[in-house]
Amino acid sequence: MHWLTIQDAFLDDFAPLQPARIDWQDTTPVARDFDDPYFSRDDGPAETTHVFLHGNQLPERFAALPPRARFVIAETGFGTGLNFLCAATLFLQQAPADAVLHFVSAEKHPLTHADLARAHAGWPAFAPLCAELARHYPALTPGFHRLWLGNRRIALTLLFGDAAVRFGQLQARVDAWFLDGFAPARNPGMWTDDLFRQFARLSAPGASFATFTAAGFVRRGLAAQGFDVARVPGFGRKREMLTGHFLGGWQPAHSTPGHALVIGAGLAGATSARALAERGWQVTVCDPAGIAQHASGNLAGVVYTTPSAHATPQNRFYQSSYLHALHWLARHDFPSQPDDGALTGVLQLPPDARHRDKQQAALDSGLWPADVLRPAGSGWPDASLLMPAGGYLRPQRWCEHLLRHPHITVLPEAVETLTATQTGWQVGTGHRTHDADIVIIANAADATRLAGLHWLPLKRIRGQVSYYRATEASQRWSQAICHSGYLTPALDGLHCVGATFDLHQLEATPRDGDDARNLAELAANLPAYHADLGGADAALAGHRVGFRCQSTDFLPLAGPVPDACANPSTPQPGLYLSIAHGSRGITGTPLCAELIAALANDEPVPVDQEMLAALAPARFILRQRKKQPEWMP
Repeated sequence: MHWLTIQDAFLDDFAPLQPARIDWQDTTPVARDFDDPYFSRDDGPAETTHVFLHGNQLPERFAALPPRARFVIAETGFGTGLNFLCAATLFLQQAPADAVLHFVSAEKHPLTHADLARAHAGWPAFAPLCAELARHYPALTPGFHRLWLGNRRIALTLLFGDAAVRFGQLQARVDAWFLDGFAPARNPGMWTDDLFRQFARLSAPGASFATFTAAGFVRRGLAAQGFDVARVPGFGRKREMLTGHFLGGWQPAHSTPGHALVIGAGLAGATSARALAERGWQVTVCDPAGIAQHASGNLAGVVYTTPSAHATPQNRFYQSSYLHALHWLARHDFPSQPDDGALTGVLQLPPDARHRDKQQAALDSGLWPADVLRPAGSGWPDASLLMPAGGYLRPQRWCEHLLRHPHITVLPEAVETLTATQTGWQVGTGHRTHDADIVIIANAADATRLAGLHWLPLKRIRGQVSYYRATEASQRWSQAICHSGYLTPALDGLHCVGATFDLHQLEATPRDGDDARNLAELAANLPAYHADLGGADAALAGHRVGFRCQSTDFLPLAGPVPDACANPSTPQPGLYLSIAHGSRGITGTPLCAELIAALANDEPVPVDQEMLAALAPARFILRQRKKQPEWMP
């Protein structure tokens, strides 16, 4: 499917999720709304093995995969995750060590963390994978959730919401289908012509399917979409089930990583480089200033987001990218020591009535589960929020951690020229010329200096942060606090207090007046903290000026660079942007890096197609030419 294809499924409103309501009958979970067990009461793993693993010939197919293969399974109904656990375990045992399994599963009513753990307790054979899944199982928010498990050999993408809608928003090439909704008679919404059409759209040539049901309308519906369908013996007391293949001959896909060059060694560049290096790419990162020396170079940054009650693409990106950033931090075990920062929660105080109403609406919307967002509690202004999983960290340490990989080389060079060739890109730095298969531009507003990118709609916003020396009282602070500015606990004995926001002043020299403004904001919003810091006598130890890069619609530009002079709907092969992250670089860059790496490797895309289009750099050219669809933000 084209990277800017519009789907009717975008009309889905990403409504709050209703978690699964389960009745436990001994060790078997039964869906109360469908009066159907999640797996066989006799032997759940054996049923999965017979129906889905052998029904799709997975033992033989996994064992025959070539090096660096990529295999994609898609499933209707994640449920307890039993099918995923069985398939992932088989893959880790049978597939080549450098092969990757993508498992994409839709679930309208996901299990709570507690119910998932209770179900997994009955399968000790899967204990290590269950523990990893439990650690990374996402918050129950609608949309796409990409998790890397099994030492990065398993990519689990959970699509929380209606299956037909979510698969309508998916870009992928599926090799095998697990059709595992509850019984058609009890859950007919999981067995519709709309869903069958999505199976056909997403299937690779020769893709297989298997399902426990042998219902006639399921057989006829799949056959109408081009699937060859056969009845075969079912499991246990079920006499028959269905298996089959999509039209065409199946061939396994495999990745061919080459050389990537990343321009910029800040948060956007470091995350992009790491996402590619972990996929086997050799990555060269060019930045004349070194690692995290520009907008990513403040002493501390806050891991947070701005919650909203409205599930627009922009607000969904803020939520999804925050959750994805937390997954990256957990997967990389960062921060791992006190000087890196800490994920001890973030308080967000409303600085005025408008923000108070917005924050209260987010709390009341149902879109933000309590493990993601909750009231701050007594002692704080009305509608103050706590993000319990957020925190603060040292951006430079995070970038250094990400770039510390055997496939990544960082060079102190400035990119001056960028020229397309027949096989990729030629990058000139003044010191030498680099040949690259793909290029990721991640140098914020400096991207406009490269040939052909003058059209980028970017703003540079000056910000000055003040560093104040910790006192005996302030050393006890453990949480970052956002208000009209922000405050962090001490790193190296210094608190970050800031930051100014100036669209019209581009002077890089720190100004005493800005330090005074930062301290005055602290006094107005957090008078007790201002007093703990020393009040008007707080000891200023330094300051730093940085320039945030922001787009005119407040979303990053992440994805392929369009051909601005010809057809803006056509991307320039192998050229990508990850810029304009504003003041949310820590939060937004991991998901953008995952998106770019997925596109470069022809993997299932980790965001829905509406969000993909909302992040696409081409959106601005399409708007200028008045070709944008109405749904684009």
